[in-house]
Amino acid sequence: MPEQLPPPPAPSLRAEQVTQTRAALVAAGRLLFGRDGFAATSVEDLARQARVTTGALYHHFATKTVLFEAVFEQAHTELMTAAAEAAQGAPDEVEFLAQGFEAFLDAMLRPDLQQIIIVDAPAVLGIARFTELDERYAFAAIVAALGAAADSGQLRIADPETVARLLLGALTRGAMLIASSADPVRTRHAVAAAMRAMLGTFTRPAGG
Repeated sequence: MPEQLPPPPAPSLRAEQVTQTRAALVAAGRLLFGRDGFAATSVEDLARQARVTTGALYHHFATKTVLFEAVFEQAHTELMTAAAEAAQGAPDEVEFLAQGFEAFLDAMLRPDLQQIIIVDAPAVLGIARFTELDERYAFAAIVAALGAAADSGQLRIADPETVARLLLGALTRGAMLIASSADPVRTRHAVAAAMRAMLGTFTRPAGG
């Protein structure tokens, strides 16, 4: 009988406290940044909501902006995961992309996500960092779907990476339109139709 390895050591009480405090601060940021916006939320507000001291906040996050980035990453990751899951039943890669885009646009109807991801993130993080994080959680999946669609003959795309970046840019701009619209639901449907039309421009003609 092979020798059994000992179980991994249990996390220390200190490590658990650190994890719990960080999670509480991110949850506080998710609530307050989403509800009130970055500028209207103070460090004191965040510490009070998380039930920690401001010193504890600064121990985990050097600035309010660093905490906002952690909140943005959490929200964006959840959003991209939900979009991918919503498109899992799609019959092909093109429809997978279209349904994933539509799930993202549906999420942009939520005021808290609008505030964090579309209204505040570009200004708070800067365009370069915002774009970097935006691509980190969506770019590879879109490139893979475009590449698979091209390989299967559904789409005619020579450079999936460039097309993915253009589609991501259009999707972000569409979300901004929803956030600023007097009729967000109608704008959501218009943006979704436009995204499908853009995908359609790459469709390989029958017999082509």
